[in-house]
Amino acid sequence: MEKYFEVLCMCPLFRDIAHWELTKALHCLNARVFSFEKGEAVMNEGEPAKYVGIVLTGSFQIVRTDFFGNRSMIANLVPGELFGESFACAGVEAVPVSVLASEAAEVMLIDCLKICHSCSNACQFHQQMIYNLLQIVATKNLMFHQKIEVTSKRTTHEKLMAYLMLQAKQFGSLEFEIPYDRQELADYLEVERSGLSAEIGKLRRQGVIEADRSRFKIYKPFDV
Repeated sequence: MEKYFEVLCMCPLFRDIAHWELTKALHCLNARVFSFEKGEAVMNEGEPAKYVGIVLTGSFQIVRTDFFGNRSMIANLVPGELFGESFACAGVEAVPVSVLASEAAEVMLIDCLKICHSCSNACQFHQQMIYNLLQIVATKNLMFHQKIEVTSKRTTHEKLMAYLMLQAKQFGSLEFEIPYDRQELADYLEVERSGLSAEIGKLRRQGVIEADRSRFKIYKPFDV
């Protein structure tokens, strides 16, 4: 487990837990590491919610698929990030999303009950982890509402503009890099890739933005 310590120390679940306590914590939580190839699911829609996952290497995508097979990407996960905590804490019987490996990747899975309930040893770090978990769930809830704010817009133009303005505000700069490629951004915005590409091209020609792969620069204000 020690080879993952650098990544685990970045994970908000272990915030303010001393490095020397981490080994004990992982043993107490019965944490296990699993490997996945690109496209494999660490969590499938419809499965019962039980585990909290931590990305160790590679990356994963949280996706939702509707009745007709249309895919919407909820989030992109990189090393140190957590997933499944909201569903596991709520104890939902069927997870409404899937978590898929974007490339060869490794993930640590922890039974949520082992986090939420102190063990017989009354380990001191448990209270800190419970506090951290509450903060994580609250933060993810805010992010979820932010996505609703973007995807509730009616047109591709409005969705893209709302997303870019939120990113600019988050980075505190009119120039920033987003964590998605074109298809992933289309999935996040819940629009067709062709329409998104056309809208980006239109804005570039109008001199509103500059776009190079995942890097954007806003040149002048625009209406959302």
